[in-house]
Amino acid sequence: MTDAATDTAIIIGAGHAGGELATSLRNEGWAGRILLIGEEVHLPYHRPPLSKAFLANAGAATNLLIKPQAAYDRANVEILSGVRVEQIDRASKRLLLADGRALPYSKLVIATGGRPRPLAVPQATAAESCDNFHYVRTLDHGERMRAQFEAGRNLVVIGGGYIGLEVAASAVQQGLKVTVLEALPRVLQRVTASELSAYYERKHREAGVDIRTGVQVADVEIDPATNRVSAVLCNDGTRLPADLVVVGIGLLPNTELASAAGLDVDNGILVDEYAQTSDPDIYAAGDCTNHPNALLGYRLRLESVPNALEQSRAAAAAINGKPKAYASVPWFWSDQYELKLKMVGLSQGYEQLVLRGTPESDSFSAFYLKGGKVIAADTVNRPQDFIAAKRLVAEGLIITPEQLADDSIALKELLPAA
Repeated sequence: MTDAATDTAIIIGAGHAGGELATSLRNEGWAGRILLIGEEVHLPYHRPPLSKAFLANAGAATNLLIKPQAAYDRANVEILSGVRVEQIDRASKRLLLADGRALPYSKLVIATGGRPRPLAVPQATAAESCDNFHYVRTLDHGERMRAQFEAGRNLVVIGGGYIGLEVAASAVQQGLKVTVLEALPRVLQRVTASELSAYYERKHREAGVDIRTGVQVADVEIDPATNRVSAVLCNDGTRLPADLVVVGIGLLPNTELASAAGLDVDNGILVDEYAQTSDPDIYAAGDCTNHPNALLGYRLRLESVPNALEQSRAAAAAINGKPKAYASVPWFWSDQYELKLKMVGLSQGYEQLVLRGTPESDSFSAFYLKGGKVIAADTVNRPQDFIAAKRLVAEGLIITPEQLADDSIALKELLPAA
């Protein structure tokens, strides 16, 4: 039980995880003070649209809010926006803020998320001060980038993962001339089979995107007169003129506060299945955490909105003495053109790939099998296959490759009754 007069729960980080935690804590029974601290000036907002619909839509930033201010007011959640936490003092159970304040806590949750992996080239630091050089992470990043999306401009996207390809799709549909540079031999190589990579490369090229794989970026060229990036330089000597550059090459977890406080950190803040860290009064949730996954049988760090939300709910329950183990199946999505890609599970180490439907139809699914079981699936414009795939992965159900490939029978008809 909490004491409304003395207990204070503080959440560091006002993203998907932090915003969900704040209201979930109250819903689970926390009677004391709840304080949500965010470095940005915005209320928690949806980040995925920043590389998708937001770039093509001139709608107000308030449309991205996960919950209105009224929702936090009803839960009696106090929000400190535009505030940076400098230190976690575990011995005295307080936070030291950049403005000199010290805030005591009874329970603490770290939901600091991550930051874009920086481009490792000689002029990277100088480029970051140029207004036409962009990473994709915050609403402010998205608004600056969107303002520069003008037809006819040359956009160079560095990184052929989901973020880079989503930005490319949004840009080419607005009339920009887009080049995507990927260091690996194919786009999406870390997360999909070669068949899916080939499909997405073809769709982007058909839309007018210049996809270049196996290309290493050597540096960027900066025009000193305008303080703008004027070109991207490749290791093979190619110079690509650029009116704007977008970099999407991965995420680094924000674990510095946790590490400095002596919490266990290893590719994320180490937590248990209840989101508890190595300190019993400190929890963590979202992109910054490394958690045990009972389904997969190993630890991992996930960059996923569903993971952030579900892990936050587990943390809120545990803090209130109602432990509910977090053991969800990882799933993700990506929107490019008219294509709705939904993915469930993790395909690393798969032994067989089975296609259901044909890529040429723009409606198909790819199932990744290991030991006869479906360990992951990618579905393109097939919501019913995705629903069935979630059960296949979560329950370890076995359907033969022949049945998976037979598109004449609905996949849900092959599953046992739930």
